[in-house]
Amino acid sequence: LILDRSGSMAGQPLKIVKHAATKVIERLQQGDRLSVIAFNHHAEVLIDNQIVDERKPLIQLIDRLEADGGTSIDEGMRLGIEEIAKGKQDAVSQVFLLTDGENEHGDNDRCFKLANLATEYKLTINTLGFGAHWNQDVLEKLADAGGGTLSYIEHPEEAITAFSRLFDRVQSVGLTNAFLTLSFNPGVRLAELKPIAQVSPDTIELPVQTEGDTIQVRLGDLMKDQPRVVLANVYMGQLPLGEQAIATVKVIYDNPALGQEGLESASVEVSATVTEEYQAQTDPQVQSHMLTLAKYRQTQIAETKLKQGDRQGAATLLQTAAKTALQLGDQNAATILQESATRLQAGDELSEQERKKTRIASKTRLG
Repeated sequence: LILDRSGSMAGQPLKIVKHAATKVIERLQQGDRLSVIAFNHHAEVLIDNQIVDERKPLIQLIDRLEADGGTSIDEGMRLGIEEIAKGKQDAVSQVFLLTDGENEHGDNDRCFKLANLATEYKLTINTLGFGAHWNQDVLEKLADAGGGTLSYIEHPEEAITAFSRLFDRVQSVGLTNAFLTLSFNPGVRLAELKPIAQVSPDTIELPVQTEGDTIQVRLGDLMKDQPRVVLANVYMGQLPLGEQAIATVKVIYDNPALGQEGLESASVEVSATVTEEYQAQTDPQVQSHMLTLAKYRQTQIAETKLKQGDRQGAATLLQTAAKTALQLGDQNAATILQESATRLQAGDELSEQERKKTRIASKTRLG
């Protein structure tokens, strides 16, 4: 746990966060490890990396936290990565990073470098934005780079639920440090712009690494009870008619329960049926995944237009994203996106809360 204890967390916010952290400690099982970092404009190790045995002394340390000072997220991340790396062998290693403010005393570029370093250490970073004044661009980028998820805690009382939801995810992880590898046949290539994206459980544009003729994408931790869905944008040249192999796909992963690393799944051949005339064959599941990605990208473009001062252009795209959410059956996301569009059409500014809700609605399924 990397917890913000800056002055703006004083009162009810820090009290609730301490309670949420206590709930996490109470749910840890025999053999689980924990470390806790507290940060303001400096960072300190509150609980060093250890196997959890006696919970009461740990909870007492959490309870002593007091709020003061500014905010340096990268200092918290640096210490957190150092601590969790001490016990990462044959383990599911995840970071919960909570903050309520801008990185006023820190360096965002350093944060991003630390997030990338964390993945090299086989760690996953989850970020939790608390209240209205944290930077959604920074926390989203950290979670995406760290292979984790971004959570929005709008009100203090939601912190316990947010921590619990993330903890459930950690408990469901079966395999770690997973990479998807793709090898394309002659005449087939990956798109140059935004070629691969994850659309479940969260929507993320995935960076691509090329090694010779092989494309590799880091997936991170894989859960037992929730599929990881990835879309690839592929271009094919003219191919002979009939069933044609276009790519080979496999997953490389670690199994911490067995202490095994670099395991490989069986290779799966991907084929396409080439016909003289185009024949539409819509797969409902694939269409749903494509709509999920469309909702995210429509919202991203809307946010860009808003930053450029094109309020009406942003409103139009948010309205389109709301309709896309409706096609997906995600009524809650559709409502949030439409409300943001309506405010912009009326000439109003979006509040910080509305901007954050809009971002979360674009990335996740709200039901």
